Amino acid sequence: MIFYFSGTGNSQLAARQIAAELDDKLVFINQCLKKGEKGTFHSERALVFVAPIYAWRVPKLVERWIRETKFEGGRDAYFVLTRGGSTQGNAGAYAAKLCEETGLTYRGLVSVQMPENYIALSAAPSERECAAMIARARPIFADLARQIGRGEPFSKAPVSLIGRFLSGPFNPLYYRFYIKDRGFTVSDACVSCGKCVRRCPLNNIELADGKPVWKGSCTHCMACICGCPTEAIEYKSISKGKRRYDILEE
Repeated sequence: MIFYFSGTGNSQLAARQIAAELDDKLVFINQCLKKGEKGTFHSERALVFVAPIYAWRVPKLVERWIRETKFEGGRDAYFVLTRGGSTQGNAGAYAAKLCEETGLTYRGLVSVQMPENYIALSAAPSERECAAMIARARPIFADLARQIGRGEPFSKAPVSLIGRFLSGPFNPLYYRFYIKDRGFTVSDACVSCGKCVRRCPLNNIELADGKPVWKGSCTHCMACICGCPTEAIEYKSISKGKRRYDILEE
């Protein structure tokens, strides 16, 4: 069973390809979060968790959802993370710890570079660059699916000292001081379509007088800002003039 969390579509693309290669079922974690669903999932096959890297680890909200959800049948757990940057840090060690604490059998973590979407900090590549990156990633996802299908563990990637620092002591500091929604603003270009409300996995956005209002519980998935059809949403001055990247299919 393939479980995926996605803000702008990179992880969705990866999850759908892996599911198609394995002829397996997809579960969209975003929808489970929006509906407050934890519940029980039964699969005799491996469990595959696909998500973007957040602060050099599996996103906190995905970790929390896994902890609060019951998995029956297959216990093998694979993690496929998409990243815009050059390193996954020490994400594998924390995924392994998560498995140990939840009774799953850790089978490895691999990160695959995809187009940058975190425009609260970086710029998205050009359309041509995005297409090239996705084309390079597809055979990697296919190979990962074959490894999962054969029951092989993913190879362990070497971890640098800086990688241990980023995933370790720096991770909680990053969440504490940077992952906030106070920087989001909306301009008069807003057409009150409500797309940002529908796409927010944490139900953190509501419309007030036709304009989005953020309520303080944000994970910086960029679903609202990158998915806005009129580019009415900005994050401080950082996102101004930057190309949005969004391939998420609702």
